[in-house]
Amino acid sequence: MTEEQTTEAPEEQETPEAPEEDAPISAPTKPDEETEEESGQFPRSYVEKLRDENAKYRQRAQRADELAHELHRSRVEATGRLADPTDLEFSDEHLEDVEKLTQAIDVLLTRKPHLAARRPAGNIGQGTVSHNTSTVDLAGLLRAGAN
Repeated sequence: MTEEQTTEAPEEQETPEAPEEDAPISAPTKPDEETEEESGQFPRSYVEKLRDENAKYRQRAQRADELAHELHRSRVEATGRLADPTDLEFSDEHLEDVEKLTQAIDVLLTRKPHLAARRPAGNIGQGTVSHNTSTVDLAGLLRAGAN
């Protein structure tokens, strides 16, 4: 072997070996937030906080809707024109303007008059009856029943 060949051989041996294919390649470690921001995702704690806040607002909105429907039913009932106040369909306009509520009831009663409230009038045979009962005449009652 020549001197050149012997000098080349040690150089080849001194070169670092390539990493094994099976060994995992580790990325430089960064805090979770930086990694998640770079990947376009928010931290889990932030997302959970937003979900909780959103759930709270959904519950408030649902409660507000329930109260609006109850107010609508109460206003229709206060008019006394419908037998069942739930017969009139809910509308936000009815809550804002009493005139629109009255018009809606008029239109409904024009189309379906059987939905109107019915109030008995006159003597229907129930309740207190005003008679002059200062004295009871049993003999007169027997005479009236004998005829």
